[in-house]
Amino acid sequence: MINPQDVDVRALLPQQPPMVMVDRLLFADLRSATTAFGIRADNPFVENGVLEPYAMVEIFAQTCAAQLGFVDRYIRGHDYLRIGYIGAVRKMRIEQVPQVGETLTTRMDIVSEVMNLMLIQAESFVGERRIAAAEMKIAVSGESITV
Repeated sequence: MINPQDVDVRALLPQQPPMVMVDRLLFADLRSATTAFGIRADNPFVENGVLEPYAMVEIFAQTCAAQLGFVDRYIRGHDYLRIGYIGAVRKMRIEQVPQVGETLTTRMDIVSEVMNLMLIQAESFVGERRIAAAEMKIAVSGESITV
């Protein structure tokens, strides 16, 4: 199996620049993923040198999309990527907003999966410090992108 760190994560995401909020896929398997994202001044969600808190929802969702894309392409061997949509965000906690120059490490875990609905838990860290966490419901649609 291919090492997730050797994959161009942008090839696993439906988002295109400047909306890509994941730089690297650090780990992925059937139930979880970990990504890295460096906060840059030209990011559309950066204001006054900090990443706006609402951007964390997109980072969590794109970490989930990277996991889904990795599973589709490299574990299941499909030539398409399924598309997911945020259905709900619960228990969102922003403990600190990241600043330009910092790198976020985000982990998502699938808590449950029923038909085309996934409940995930996600959290982001700067170094060892947790800065945000949430539960999200993701609806995986019948739509896909051919790769």
